Amino acid sequence: MSTAGNPQHALSPKVERPGIGPSGLAQHAAQNAMDRPGEIARFHDRCSDLMRDLLQALAVAPDRPRTFPEIEDALGWPHRRIASVLGGVSHLRQTEFAGRRPYRFHDERRSPSGRWEMWMDSTQARAVRAAQRTEPREGSVRHDPVSEPRETTRAAPSTFT
Repeated sequence: MSTAGNPQHALSPKVERPGIGPSGLAQHAAQNAMDRPGEIARFHDRCSDLMRDLLQALAVAPDRPRTFPEIEDALGWPHRRIASVLGGVSHLRQTEFAGRRPYRFHDERRSPSGRWEMWMDSTQARAVRAAQRTEPREGSVRHDPVSEPRETTRAAPSTFT
């Protein structure tokens, strides 16, 4: 049965189609977008503070592609910082996540703005918000054993005088 002309079809929930963004446009390298919450949480845990700030800003407005300058302005960052942050996380993405990323892109040819646009889908945003609430784990970039209280033991009394 065709859905054309069916008014109920217009009221149906949005169906996610792989490689298609919220605007109905094809994504840039959609196969690299993470979709597993555990993987997204691990990325959040392992990345830099600046990358975490970017992820948190994207999670605030899921399914809403925005240009880099628009995101940078919302974060109070100078323009071009996103490019620097993405360059900085590139090695981590390639070595630990097979190039995958917890955000999505439209390139300048596919976006309505004619510029690169970035966003998170609602699944990615939920995973980032959940990761924000968890404590850093041992081995993470945020885990700092030096600042943790340590038990001290007294040295045995010396037998030499």
